[in-house]
Amino acid sequence: MTETRSLGPEEWEFWDAWMRAQRLLTRELERDLQRACDISKPEFSVLVTLWHAGRELRVGELSASLDWDKSRVAHQLTRMEKRGFVQRTSSGADGRRAGIGLTAEGQRAAQRAISVHGGNIRRHALDALSPEQASVLRAWSEQTIHRLDPHRDETPTDKAS
Repeated sequence: MTETRSLGPEEWEFWDAWMRAQRLLTRELERDLQRACDISKPEFSVLVTLWHAGRELRVGELSASLDWDKSRVAHQLTRMEKRGFVQRTSSGADGRRAGIGLTAEGQRAAQRAISVHGGNIRRHALDALSPEQASVLRAWSEQTIHRLDPHRDETPTDKAS
């Protein structure tokens, strides 16, 4: 059994800076989405997932794509249905809900939010990185994903996080 080494002071400083940067970046991106598009981060995640799917999804598929439990997805969909972003379709004699799709309003909201969010990602993060820094961060991120979630689909559905 391998013994785990504790972090040294410089490693703790690195980790604290990394975590703070992530929290601040996430906060700013979420605030920008709310201000510019009047949508929350969870709404954005659902819109983008449905947009990239290009078709209706079942709740289970949406739940798996978002890595959320079905209860959270169901509650989010209810709120978004009230806003006119998504619609649930029924099929079969029993009228069970079969799919979730974007409405025309949801499609417009998704397109606008993707554009705004992409610009904010560029402004807050990418423009500050050199190509070499971006390459190192991408390689480290991909390595971490592969190590922690090796069976995860290689192509994430929530590409616009």
